[in-house]
Amino acid sequence: MQIELAQLSGREGDIAYNLDRALTQIERSHDDTQLIVFPETHLTGFAEPSHVEDRALAIDGPELTALKEASRQRDLAIAIGFLERDAQRVFNTTVLITPEDGIALRYRKTHLWPDERELVTPGDRMVCGVWRGRRIGLLVCYDIEFPETARALAAMDTELIVITNGNMDPYGPVHRSTAIARALENQAFVAMTNRAGNGVDMTFAGESAIVDPLGQLVTELGRDEGVARATLDFSRRDVARRDYHYLDDRRIPLFGRLDELPDGQRHWLLN
Repeated sequence: MQIELAQLSGREGDIAYNLDRALTQIERSHDDTQLIVFPETHLTGFAEPSHVEDRALAIDGPELTALKEASRQRDLAIAIGFLERDAQRVFNTTVLITPEDGIALRYRKTHLWPDERELVTPGDRMVCGVWRGRRIGLLVCYDIEFPETARALAAMDTELIVITNGNMDPYGPVHRSTAIARALENQAFVAMTNRAGNGVDMTFAGESAIVDPLGQLVTELGRDEGVARATLDFSRRDVARRDYHYLDDRRIPLFGRLDELPDGQRHWLLN
């Protein structure tokens, strides 16, 4: 699988600008790119006090419609984050958009950073689905600091864990380290795109990366805006599991329960 990490900056509340940057990057992607990953809440910017509902987007709104059309035109999948409005609630959401299904996966961030806990609603499940023969799962930013989130995806046989990220100074090294750990301990690929630049009185750390199932870096970026491109060789997963298989060997159970949907999506429902 050919994948691109689009490590971009964004503007809080400037949805037209953020969408245009995403569409431009999609148009510039290589012809053989199959998946492009953007940062956490890239479309809307972060939630802030007094700026939640005014930034939140509907899942069937024009912004997502434009991205679905871009996905079809370029024949690639898109992982991108935004604040999602659903009735009276707002979620920190990341979607996987595919040419075949439009919004193929919707994941609502389950582990909220302290600053957003009074602003958005946490999700209640981990999600993954199959696209072109590969099972892909989604996480958002702070989720990666909890081993159980990636382990739930791995328990559903996820091969590629995609993380939209908005990690800031001074915590940049934390997510680089945890991306390696989550890949290694679950023997799966991890693709993490972080935000760059400044916003909401923070400096974002960049350092987007792809890590293989052996815990080895495939590619990484520095702190500035940029695009990383790599080929995922899924035979590395077989190599990682040749002599031992952490999921089979574990003795401590994972809490929650599995729900399998008719379309092949799997949800791990949280207690």
